[in-house]
Amino acid sequence: MKILVTGAGGFVGRNLVENLKALRDGKNRTRPGLAVSEIMEYDLENTPEELEDFCARADFVFNLAGVNRPKDPAEFRAGNYGFASRLLETLRRQGNRCPVMLSSSLQATLAGRFGTSEYGLSKRDGEELFFRYGEETGAKVLVYRFPNLAGKWVRPNYNSAVGTFCHQIANDLPVTVNDPAVELELLFIDDLVEEMFDALEGKEHRCDYLAAGEEGYDGLTPRWNPEGRYCGAPVTHKATLGRIVECLRTFHDQPATLFMPAIPSGSFEKKLYAMYLSYLPKEKVAFDLVTRSDARGSFTELLKTADHGQFSVNISRPGAVKGQHWHNSKWEFFIVVSGRGLIQERKLGTEEVLEFPVSGERIQAVHMLPGYTHNIINLSETEDLVTLMWASEVFDPEHPDTFYEPV
Repeated sequence: MKILVTGAGGFVGRNLVENLKALRDGKNRTRPGLAVSEIMEYDLENTPEELEDFCARADFVFNLAGVNRPKDPAEFRAGNYGFASRLLETLRRQGNRCPVMLSSSLQATLAGRFGTSEYGLSKRDGEELFFRYGEETGAKVLVYRFPNLAGKWVRPNYNSAVGTFCHQIANDLPVTVNDPAVELELLFIDDLVEEMFDALEGKEHRCDYLAAGEEGYDGLTPRWNPEGRYCGAPVTHKATLGRIVECLRTFHDQPATLFMPAIPSGSFEKKLYAMYLSYLPKEKVAFDLVTRSDARGSFTELLKTADHGQFSVNISRPGAVKGQHWHNSKWEFFIVVSGRGLIQERKLGTEEVLEFPVSGERIQAVHMLPGYTHNIINLSETEDLVTLMWASEVFDPEHPDTFYEPV
């Protein structure tokens, strides 16, 4: 399949093109039914002759080209309607009736605050142009109305509040939120790309929009319908500006607190965190950790989580014995990754000692059992013993649940 992407240098275009390359090159094997042979990238620097060639050979067209922050509002129509006209006329001239997708916006609904939007009007005109083209040529037309887009590579201080917040907070710059209660509907770029892949496979998600007077009408909410006139990405997230900034500040503080908030699979928080990280300046990509050392070695906390405990790394000097304590309800995993040692555990009130030889040459996880005093001994006379440790709860100095007792 030969795919033409217009606006290939923009936010959506860059993400889509890179992911299409991963399909083409066999790096992404999640879509075995998609065989991408060529990706034709069209943007402002390309020539009319190149557009003619691309339109002659394309098997699918993603029209992502558009204008959203012009100096003159008149440029909306030229960028969002004018180019669409030229693209469709070129396809018509080449006799190519391949499927063509249009990147539109919820502002094209002209509902609510969008009622006088020059941008929305230009997008609405572009939509109608595409629908007429489909009726006249029989080509499959997919018109997507996107909400606020978010994700890596969004340009800050341009047309994305979330991108601006990410950039400002990652770079320790001030953030101004006039109304924290304002809610945004966000479509993250990875979910958008998956929907574009669905479209390539002929499995696009179609919808209509409630008409004025219908129950629940807000003009913006899609009503999913396999026969719908429009298309949409089904996975979006709603969050207030206040919540977005609160999350971003937590992410910003993580190197100091070591605290990782809950980020369930597919969650808003997980996607926003990934977006935030893409804005980190070089000097923040690596950060120092606090290491506590004594004659026996060192102990460094790596990561603390809200509900899944904490991770640490322990280094024992040759011959050192560390631990010699027990817990009531806390439990741990000890995983030796380098060196040679011995883990000992003894149930309180008994004499039997459980022994577990451990080595970086055979990676194992050993449970530290509640109610068992335990230790770890470096058996080497020359090499450090390096152990990755996980504890079921974050250490609380007010309630440590840790009591000295020799094994």
